[in-house]
Amino acid sequence: MLCAIYCRLSKEDEDKQQPESESIQNQKSMLVKYAVERGWDIYNLYCDEDFSGADAHRPDFSRMLRDAEAGRFQIILCKSQSRFTRDMELVEKYIHGRFPQWGIRFVALADHVDTDVKGSKKARQINGLINEWYLEDLSENIRMVFDFKRRQGQYIGGFPLYGYRKDPADKNKLVVDETAAPVVRQIYRWSLEGCGAQRIAALLNRRGIDNPTRHKQKLGMNYVNGSGAGGGCWNKTAVSRILHNEMYAGVMVQGRKKKVSYKSKRTADVPEEQWYRVPGTHEAIIDPETFRQVQELLRPRRKADGRGEVHVLAGLVKCAECGSTMARTSNGQPGEKRVSYLRCSRSAAGGGRALCSRHSVRLDDLVELVSERLRTHLAGCWEPGDLQRFSPREQAADRVTALQKDLRTLEGQIEARAAALKTLYLDRVSGLLGEEEFCSMNREFQKERAHMIRHREELRREVERVNGAEDGGGAAERVRELLRLDPVPRELFVLAVEKVEVGEKDPETGRQEVRIHWKF
Repeated sequence: MLCAIYCRLSKEDEDKQQPESESIQNQKSMLVKYAVERGWDIYNLYCDEDFSGADAHRPDFSRMLRDAEAGRFQIILCKSQSRFTRDMELVEKYIHGRFPQWGIRFVALADHVDTDVKGSKKARQINGLINEWYLEDLSENIRMVFDFKRRQGQYIGGFPLYGYRKDPADKNKLVVDETAAPVVRQIYRWSLEGCGAQRIAALLNRRGIDNPTRHKQKLGMNYVNGSGAGGGCWNKTAVSRILHNEMYAGVMVQGRKKKVSYKSKRTADVPEEQWYRVPGTHEAIIDPETFRQVQELLRPRRKADGRGEVHVLAGLVKCAECGSTMARTSNGQPGEKRVSYLRCSRSAAGGGRALCSRHSVRLDDLVELVSERLRTHLAGCWEPGDLQRFSPREQAADRVTALQKDLRTLEGQIEARAAALKTLYLDRVSGLLGEEEFCSMNREFQKERAHMIRHREELRREVERVNGAEDGGGAAERVRELLRLDPVPRELFVLAVEKVEVGEKDPETGRQEVRIHWKF
């Protein structure tokens, strides 16, 4: 009879320092000896290293199943049923389903499994359940370890974020990649200047800068982008991800997705309030104020033109009648200079029934008017050379609100650790935990709780610092720099203007009311 020998060794087996008999070579020797003693001819040896027993797509496993279906052998021999699979569904599908149809006998030495032995099906099913429970427990333990590392601010990603590298001395820490970091800073500068993601991608491609995938590959990483964007060119999606990622401001953000099941590779999005956010874990490439300003620029709903650029008032101009955002439209024949206008987006939405009048205004005239009023308004905020009177209080309030939210989350986590410690002590007193196990778990809980308390104090000091920062000198200096520019850049409009309301033009006088609401 022809026999196929199957061996498997996974990463978790190696990490647990299994006995020598678990190694691939020793599995082969043991199984070959067993087959020879019984007079079975060996058709082939199939081996999968570094593959989980839950993985149904192991290369040699799949090849063996194809050969079994083709009738190239009559016996499959493994060291144990778990080497074949730890998934109960695969046990039922193949060992109890297709193997009998294909005329395949399944034998596992350590478990005394032999499908030719009558009445052993229940034992095989019990083995399958035990192996599946092992997988479930292993998955839960791994998840708890990862969650612990996330709370500690340790980076657990397989590949570093673009702009960073893993610290050679600590793989859970990020250090700045001095080659890619300037590209990230340039992307943020272009965004502040009003360039959309599409425009920024085009500028990067024009300069011949490798995209994140190509950059990682050139560093020797075995990295493949799931979207297939491995040709070295940037696209607006890659740019947008960089512009929205708070990790560039020095905040470790993890846990945005989770696996739907330990048996599936599919992931699901996690609500933002459940993300793990730990400030100060790595050096910031973008200072927090710049990051905040870019988020302000990105927040309004706006549409880039055909060149990937947005106009300087995009998202800020509202209809005075209905409050809707004014949309840009252009007229003019091909080859002529096109004139852009803003009109109420509800005046003819989708070509359907108009829900509001047009409130049309020439964009260049409106930009000139708002620029003039902006300079006048800012001139009244401080005397030349006196920056103490400018205080972006709303920005500080937003920052304090975010910090206080982090504080509340941290307080809840500290209370949970205190409750866990109390339970741990009770388990020790009642004898449910041994001395060594108690000491080990107690040290980990105490260490984690101490880290959280230090983090809480840092957040409290930051709240006090922001509340006490009355002069706003840094922001004021930035405003003064922007005022020197002509024309006024979009960054300054976003920094100072809450919204611009445009009324309907009076048909008799031709006058049109424009009201500006300032942030300070």
